[in-house]
Formats: sequence, C-alpha cells, structure tokens
Amino acid sequence: MKLTKSNASGQLQESNQHKNTKWYNPKNHKAWLVIVLTALIAGAGIYFFMRPRTKVASLPTVEVEKVTTTDVNIYGEYVGRIRAQQFVEVHARVEGYLERMCFKEGSYIQKGQTLFIIDPKLYRAHVNKARAQLNKAEAQERKAKHDLDRIKPLYEQNAASQLDLDNATAAYESAKAEVTVSRADLTQAELTLGYTQVTSPISGYISERVADIGTLVGPSGGKSLLATVVKSDTVRVDFSMTALDYLRGKDRNVSLGSEDGTKGERKLKAYVNITLADGSEYPYKGIVDFADPQVDPKTGTFSVRAEMPNPERTLLPGEVTRVKVLLDVREQAVEVPSKALVVEKNGAYICCPS
Repeated sequence: MKLTKSNASGQLQESNQHKNTKWYNPKNHKAWLVIVLTALIAGAGIYFFMRPRTKVASLPTVEVEKVTTTDVNIYGEYVGRIRAQQFVEVHARVEGYLERMCFKEGSYIQKGQTLFIIDPKLYRAHVNKARAQLNKAEAQERKAKHDLDRIKPLYEQNAASQLDLDNATAAYESAKAEVTVSRADLTQAELTLGYTQVTSPISGYISERVADIGTLVGPSGGKSLLATVVKSDTVRVDFSMTALDYLRGKDRNVSLGSEDGTKGERKLKAYVNITLADGSEYPYKGIVDFADPQVDPKTGTFSVRAEMPNPERTLLPGEVTRVKVLLDVREQAVEVPSKALVVEKNGAYICCPS
C-alpha cells in the first residue's frame, strides 16, 4: 500500500515537472521577448509622432546694404500742359466763295504752300482795271511832258506867256501824281488778287478744314477761319511753381529762365523731365527758358515755361503731363535705400545693423 502511494505521488510530481518544463520552453521565451520589444518600439514610435511639438520662432531675414556717396538730384514735381511752339490760324483775307482745297488734312505742309483757292474772277477784273488806269495815267503824263517841253523854248523866245508855262508845268505834275496813284491802285489790286490764294505762314502740321468748298468766306460777312497750322517739332511746357520752390532753387544757384547760374559759383541748369500718359519717362530733356517775374496773388504761384524737343511728335499740344524740374544737386551725398527708412509719427529713421 505504501509503495502504491509512493508511486502515485511520484507520478504526480513527474506530471507537474513535465508541465513546468513545457511552460519555460526557451522557444516560447524568445517569442515573448520579440513581442515585448515590438510593443515597446511601437509605443515609442507612436509617442514620438503624437507628442506635442514645441514651436520654434522663425527669425526674420535682414538685408544689409552698404551706404554709398553720390550726387543726388533734387526735383520738384508739378502739373504741366503741352502747347505748340507756334499755333497759327489761317484766315481768309478777302471775301469770296471757297473754290478749292490744295492739301491733305493732317499732313505736314511747308511755309508758303498754297492751301485754299478763293474765286479770283472779281479781283482779277480789279487788277485789269487798275492796270488800264495806270496806262491811261502814264499816257497823260507823257503828253503833259511833251507839252511842257514845247512851251519852255517858246517861253524863252517870248513866244509864250508865263501863264502858258505855269499851266503846262501844273498839268505835267498832275499827270505824274495820277501815275503814282494808279500804280498804287494796281499794287493794291494785285495784292488783293494774291489773297485769293491762301498760303501757309509757317511750316507744320495742318488741321482739318473749317469751311467746306463752296462756302462764302471772308473777313466781313463769311467765315474767316479756314484751318490751323501747328509747329510741334519743338513744344513748350507751361506749369506753375510756388514762391518757396523758387527761393530754394535760387539758394542753390538754380537760375530759372536762363541757362547759367550765379557768376563765380556753381552753375546749374533747370532741366525738365516729363512723364507720358502711360507712366513712362519722356526720353528728351528740356530747359526752363522763361519764368514770370511776378507771383499771382490769388494762387501764390508764378508761371514757368520750358522748351522740349519733339522730333517724333510724341507730345501733343493740349496734353496734360507731370513735370519734374531740377531744383538742386547734392554733391557726394550719403545715399540710403528707401526700404531702410522707418517712418513713424515723430519722423523718419534709418535702420542700422548692430
């Protein structure tokens, strides 16, 4: 009986040892180790990606530029108006019906070129009449001269009286005066006839005709204005300056209305730049050639005129433009970029790196 019990107890111990040996199998231990490591790595990765990140403040980019010295031009800006150097109205000087137009509207014409023809028949008849009157007066002058030449020898021989000589002399002088009057009438008639050919007084571009063909034109009852001619290869720019700008320019020896500055000091010409309608700068420069000697008390400004070359006819008379006038030149001034300036309530400051 004891042996049986001992055997049963031994079998139970062997069975427990078998179970424990199966639980602590080295292969199972390695598998659990891999699982634990994988879980730790996964948790660390999740924590790394899901952790709250601290925000790093981005530093601003600061641009640094070296300060240079150069000559700086100081300008004044004004509103100006373009006008032609010459603007001439072509008028009819005699009355008559407009017979012909001898130009293309908007084209360039030369000085003395015929523009219009007014019916010349009436004025040609006046010329012919005046010429006939002159011929008659000259014939009477010749007759009076012959009569005087015949009376003089007779008077010297006492064959003619003093009265005859005086009458012959008076007739001759009267005939000469009549010739002078007739010659003046002929000249006037020829001038009037010449006015029937309306010519251009200057070279330039002509406008469209004001009067149509067949219209009665003239200084008295009809239309007088026929067209306008504009000389715009050189234009003038009119603008107004304040008295303060004038004084500032004068202090810096900028002379308005003349090319040179004060004698014995530096000389600055008041150059003018203008801006076109598209915002671009006109490639040519002008110079101020006139400044009004008095200030308008109503506006506190005075008129200034500049002359600008216009070879390509880019500038049109009547156009409004922006004018920049050179008022000063600061020699060897310290030049700072405008983006380095900080404008505040109390003024403008320059940002300098520490």
